[in-house]
Amino acid sequence: MTLTIQEIMDFLPHRYPFLLIDRVLEFEPQKRLVAIKNVTMNEPFFQGHFPGAPIMPGVLVIEAMAQAGAVLLLSEIEDRHSKLAVFTGIDGAKFRRSITPGDQLRIEVTVLSFRPRVGKMEGKAYVDGKVAAEATLTCMIVPRRPETKSAADPKAAADPSAGSGSSTGAGSSAGSGSSAGSNPKE
Repeated sequence: MTLTIQEIMDFLPHRYPFLLIDRVLEFEPQKRLVAIKNVTMNEPFFQGHFPGAPIMPGVLVIEAMAQAGAVLLLSEIEDRHSKLAVFTGIDGAKFRRSITPGDQLRIEVTVLSFRPRVGKMEGKAYVDGKVAAEATLTCMIVPRRPETKSAADPKAAADPSAGSGSSTGAGSSAGSGSSAGSNPKE
């Protein structure tokens, strides 16, 4: 299975200039994904990294791997439009060669483990068939927008003073899970 940029954008909230994968070439659910990033001189980071000798920052190569991994992991989640995959760790990152304008980055991500909320992947980025960067990435699946007091408690939305830290303690139990949001009918 392949994915176009429009389909990738259905999985990821990232947009220009921070969407760092252009196409998915190979997709094996729960196992592996191969994506590409076409690196051009028009990338905004090349203005300062480095003038006269443009090199793609290593952290952005790692980010491209993470975005490819996020597509792979989020594909397994039914309500993925309400979730984000966020970094929790980067281990063993190694940068083997510079990535410059005109290069095509081939990003290969393999799932090492995935549970409903936590994933671990091995990522490698290649240029011209040679490893340019590699790392083991861990992530966590979290709500895209944390639930707010006003979303969980209809009274708080109607009364802006509710939960404002007043001496009545109106909002004091909301974070404990004992009232607001504990009734599925609310």
